[in-house]
Amino acid sequence: MTLKGGHELITEGPYAIVRHPIYTGLLVMIVATVIVLGHVAGVIALPLVFWGLWIKLRYEEKLMLEKFPDKYAAYQQRVRRLIPFVL
Repeated sequence: MTLKGGHELITEGPYAIVRHPIYTGLLVMIVATVIVLGHVAGVIALPLVFWGLWIKLRYEEKLMLEKFPDKYAAYQQRVRRLIPFVL
């Protein structure tokens, strides 16, 4: 993730439901694939994928807090990271 000049904090649309909707979509897709294919390798890989995305989103959130300290902190209090109302 890179911040550009004039970068804006978007909190509407899918971002009003979760802070990282792309990661939520990827995780849903991967979980569905693991369920449909039913391979043990997929079950083993799922926590690794989640862990990798978690590290990346924590880095992105750190950058967003530096760029938008007040707005992003309030946004974090209002909207969950990946799963609406849960996580």
